[in-house]
Amino acid sequence: QVQLVESGGGSVQTGGSLRLACATSERTFSSYTVGWFRRAPGEEREFVAAISWSGGSTYYADSVKGRSTISRGNAKNTVDLQLNSLKPEDTAVYYCAAALIRPVGAAPTEYDYWGQGTQVTVSS
Repeated sequence: QVQLVESGGGSVQTGGSLRLACATSERTFSSYTVGWFRRAPGEEREFVAAISWSGGSTYYADSVKGRSTISRGNAKNTVDLQLNSLKPEDTAVYYCAAALIRPVGAAPTEYDYWGQGTQVTVSS
């Protein structure tokens, strides 16, 4: 069982930035494709970004494209999501998810392991 822990959430004003981190003790985490999703109150879970297990492919939702960057940490057991130019509509709980050696995908069903989430709140 792969355990994922998100961190880095918080409260910022419109235009601010946050860097979210997804960490695990899984030694083979570099073999996992990792995605970030979010769920706003009363809304469905929404894809945000994903990075392939090799790190060679990334994929972003249109809603965050140009404002976010997903990357693998140097320690190989973290995946970060940099969020810039934040808007109130970015307010949500952000979750990371992982799947062993799969192409990047936007569907939650493509991921096998999920973290507990970290809250991001953007005020106007």
